[in-house]
Amino acid sequence: MDITLSIPDWVTSEIAELPTHFPTLEDRMTQVIRFSQKNFINKTGGPFAAGIFEKESGKLIAMGVNRVVPSNCSSAHAEIMALSTAQKILGTFDLGGEGLPDHQIVINGQPCAMCFGSIPWSGVRSVVTAAMGYEVEALTGFDEGPVHPNWIHELEKRGIEVITDVMRAEACTVLAQFGRTGQLVYNGRLGGA
Repeated sequence: MDITLSIPDWVTSEIAELPTHFPTLEDRMTQVIRFSQKNFINKTGGPFAAGIFEKESGKLIAMGVNRVVPSNCSSAHAEIMALSTAQKILGTFDLGGEGLPDHQIVINGQPCAMCFGSIPWSGVRSVVTAAMGYEVEALTGFDEGPVHPNWIHELEKRGIEVITDVMRAEACTVLAQFGRTGQLVYNGRLGGA
């Protein structure tokens, strides 16, 4: 049996129209927030997106969006989709491998418990976030899981830079917009214990 996860066609089309490089964190986050919004507007998943960039040059390697419901796969979060796509494009499971530039993941919200766990194993050297986990939960109703209370320190002690609050208000505006749509908020057992 094969398990296949796919990026929506509109993502591929949008990326083809973008510049190849995004010099500032704000440039990168603007695109990530835009993709998070388009994902729920197009009804291709939840209101989350993540981009993998070369940290220094700003070259866009991959963009991932949440695909849980369309894929019937609870692990198809935006971060997992972005990391997996970048690893496939670059032909390596280690985005911090020898001979590669440092890679950065840019996310419209603080990583949930699962995605937090995937970051050290991915090889990225930098994490950039917008909305905080409690804001994601309050604005959308998603359960972010038991995130480590010192998640930033845990990444930093593994040599991974963490930058928070980049365009936080803009990300929260889009998350609130999703919250008003009434679209499915999938939590394990629909939020029951």
